[in-house]
Amino acid sequence: MSAVPESPNQIDRNVKSVPFLLRFISTGFGAGYSPLIPGTVGTLVALIFYAIPGFETTIVMLSAIVAAFTIGTYGAHLVEKQSSHDPGIIVIDEIVGMWVSLLFLPKSLTITAAAFILFRISDIIKPWPARWFQHKSGGLAIMLDDVFAGMYVNIAIQLWLWFIH
Repeated sequence: MSAVPESPNQIDRNVKSVPFLLRFISTGFGAGYSPLIPGTVGTLVALIFYAIPGFETTIVMLSAIVAAFTIGTYGAHLVEKQSSHDPGIIVIDEIVGMWVSLLFLPKSLTITAAAFILFRISDIIKPWPARWFQHKSGGLAIMLDDVFAGMYVNIAIQLWLWFIH
């Protein structure tokens, strides 16, 4: 097995031993198999859930974040173990990170769009400690770099909303 698999299909062949449901969730319900920008596609999956009426409530979002983080950590660990470091097909971390970006914020198109753009930038730039986690192995590290990116975005938008009011 090469250190960096050639494609999502190659990675998928390597991770067949990971239970289907765990792999399905870890890949963002298949979004991670997108041939182009799988992280962005995974982030869009998070927004599809967020568009469901009532999903933005604190109890629903916190429950979804905790559940997806827990399942994602385990699934990402297993997928990484069978493939390569932080394989691109894992996008549950982007989903959780996007939800963290939106947690406790009012639901509006402007805020959602700003959070999406800022999250993608933060996920790419990876400010500390997200960058530190990016270089670590394991499901927890895979999940935490995006959680920190989401926290930065959330704080930035909270401060922006406080400033404009």
